[in-house]
Amino acid sequence: MSPDERYHRIKEHLAEENPILIEVMEKFEKLDKIGHETGLLDKSETYTSDISWWPLISVLGTFSTGKSSFINHYLKSQVQISGNQAIDDKFTVVCYGPNPAVTTLPGLALDADPRFPFYNINEEIKKVDKGEGNRTNLYMQLKTLKSDNIKGKILIDSPGFDADSQRDAILKMTDHIINISDLVLIFFDARHPEPGAMRDTLEHLVGTAMKHRDANKMLYILNQIDTTAKEDNLEDVMGAWQRALSQKGLMSGNFYAIYNEDAAELTPGSATSDRLKRKKDEDITRIYERMDGVSIERSYRIIKTLEDRAESLKTKIPRLQEAYQTLSRNILWTDLIIISGIITSIGALSFSSPLVQTSFSSLYSTALGATLTSTSILILVILTHFKLRGFLAKRMAKRWMDKDPDVSRSLMLYSKGWKSLLRVLLPSWNKRKVESLSSLVNESKRSIQKLNDQFVSPSGMKEEI
Repeated sequence: MSPDERYHRIKEHLAEENPILIEVMEKFEKLDKIGHETGLLDKSETYTSDISWWPLISVLGTFSTGKSSFINHYLKSQVQISGNQAIDDKFTVVCYGPNPAVTTLPGLALDADPRFPFYNINEEIKKVDKGEGNRTNLYMQLKTLKSDNIKGKILIDSPGFDADSQRDAILKMTDHIINISDLVLIFFDARHPEPGAMRDTLEHLVGTAMKHRDANKMLYILNQIDTTAKEDNLEDVMGAWQRALSQKGLMSGNFYAIYNEDAAELTPGSATSDRLKRKKDEDITRIYERMDGVSIERSYRIIKTLEDRAESLKTKIPRLQEAYQTLSRNILWTDLIIISGIITSIGALSFSSPLVQTSFSSLYSTALGATLTSTSILILVILTHFKLRGFLAKRMAKRWMDKDPDVSRSLMLYSKGWKSLLRVLLPSWNKRKVESLSSLVNESKRSIQKLNDQFVSPSGMKEEI
């Protein structure tokens, strides 16, 4: 699907969901155009490809942490099979559907739909799993059901992380999901704050979450706290759990403690049961409030993504100009050397022997002969130029890989085509690109102001509806 077709499909979706974001989509189209012109983005790609146009809530953690039970309780339906062992080895995406019964669709449904943030995810999976054919069905599935709690949002449940043969692909996808999610619920088991067998997975989850710049969207949930009832030591368990996380470098965050009331074995009316229930009710209410408000957060994050990417491209324009200036100098000197070599060789060949000299004199005696010789030399120079230009561009791209992978990618795209260097070298061209990006940053700020107008009225003058 081309970027234009993708934009058309998403605009149709946003016309019903949030019309303000249609204006933001038009700004993304401008951003794509700059990316295409600079070679920082392939013509077949778009900066919207990893954006979820439905709000996305991810539920992560090892098996037996109660993720599936939490999802079933939230949706008021038996969507996921729960248990103490790893039951499902796929990422399960749950969204609203017309049927009350749960409908299960293959991962291909996600890979082929541009409205989901997993569009063309198969290409990323192939980088880790080298198997033949479409691998999406091995790692993902889509479930739909008619539940008001899932309307307007997507929920994704992670697998149990116990399939060692697939772990690299699963962890890579987990990183991707954390990046694109609007809310991330990371579950831990109160019975085993840090299971030894899953230590590397927990380190990966916490480590990835810590690196994310939007820490507020991470909720750390200690589940099944009803198991502490016999000892009545909830504070001790929570303290041990938070210390285990702090040892991994996580010093702050949104921490919650809950349990599944339907499966709990508590003595009704006891002081301990009442205390645990109050804690659970308070925390589950706060979690649900965050989940219900994720649609608003999604709109702000999409606009902020536009601003961030425009700002990022602004920093790359000077680097791009630097790289292409160096490349142009290398190409110019190489062309001069090649042309000088060709002229010298022809001159030496023309006068190296009386026979060759006579032949060349005879050839040059006619206008046609002179034209044919000049044309042959020109074709040779052009072919040599583009061959060496591609070689030099690839070599420079390797040098830039560590400094800036995006600039490196631009150079690689340039090496495959017949693009002129002139535009990139002109200061006016680069100035216009920076000005366009600055304009997009300002437009994104105005979009946030429009979004604010839906929810706030500091003056108190806005009419109540």
